[in-house]
Amino acid sequence: MQAAPRAMWVQAQTVWPGLALCAVVGLAAGFLSEHYGGPQLLYALLLGMALNFLSSHESLAPGIVFTSKTLLRVGVALLGARITVDQIAQLGWQTGLIVALGVVSTIACGLLLSRLLRRPADEGWISGVSVAICGASAALAISAALPQTRENERHTLLTVMGVTLLSTIAMVVYPLVLNLLDITGVPAGIFLGATIHDVAQVVAAGTMLGPEARDSATIVKLFRVAMLAPVVVVISIIASRGAKAAGSGRPPIVPGFLVGFIALVALGSFGLTTPALTQAATDASRALLVVAIAGAAMRTRLQDLALVGWRPVAMLLGETVFLALLVLAALVWL
Repeated sequence: MQAAPRAMWVQAQTVWPGLALCAVVGLAAGFLSEHYGGPQLLYALLLGMALNFLSSHESLAPGIVFTSKTLLRVGVALLGARITVDQIAQLGWQTGLIVALGVVSTIACGLLLSRLLRRPADEGWISGVSVAICGASAALAISAALPQTRENERHTLLTVMGVTLLSTIAMVVYPLVLNLLDITGVPAGIFLGATIHDVAQVVAAGTMLGPEARDSATIVKLFRVAMLAPVVVVISIIASRGAKAAGSGRPPIVPGFLVGFIALVALGSFGLTTPALTQAATDASRALLVVAIAGAAMRTRLQDLALVGWRPVAMLLGETVFLALLVLAALVWL
């Protein structure tokens, strides 16, 4: 009975220095975001890459790996705390159809672009799902479900950087375009929630167009986040079959973090949580994802990102434009 606590204590001592370093970088990113504006995730990524030389330090490496992998999965699981079945039901079938069409079509677009640009299919999954669902969080979730290769890690960080920048640009540009097209209220909120990548930017853009747009944008965005669960299951099954065919170790069909995500959605839907607990889980999720990004960035050199080339950037841009035009056309048609 004493062996298990002792082993846990030894592991905690091993990961603590690197974990503390990642936490400090996360706090610094939060300070910069609060005082100077800009996405906290992007600051964490840039600061982490600037401290890349620390990842080779013997006492820091275990904690950095633990943060970028284990804490990442916990952060993704906690995303489910803010979603309930009632919120999804409020959308109505037409809005739900538009969002589902946008998600599925954008993922397909990502896979098609990866083939046209002669990139691995894993890159198409990561970039397509990140644009289709919830930006950086989706990129991290899909990366955790796919085979853990150095190439996937590099592409994930580039995707996080790209979707964060594109989401910030969309937060400013999309409300202006909607005003020019005289689209306001609930339709404007549906467009913003169905096209902008990050939740925070969705809320900010909706606020610019009024309370109706803000509320509808938030609900639509949460529906997109809810679609992360079935998408991860599908991709995990595909990755598992691919690993079996290649004779390598098979990743779990349903990753543990996804089970946690679904469990939290169920708890919220049955009213078994309180608003305070939901808010705490949401804040914890955001903090863990920021810290995980910092850890992952420390394990990647800027030169490694340059090796990825221009094609992944073109994929992100193409997917973003495709999603915006598709949702706009669907709104006009319906």
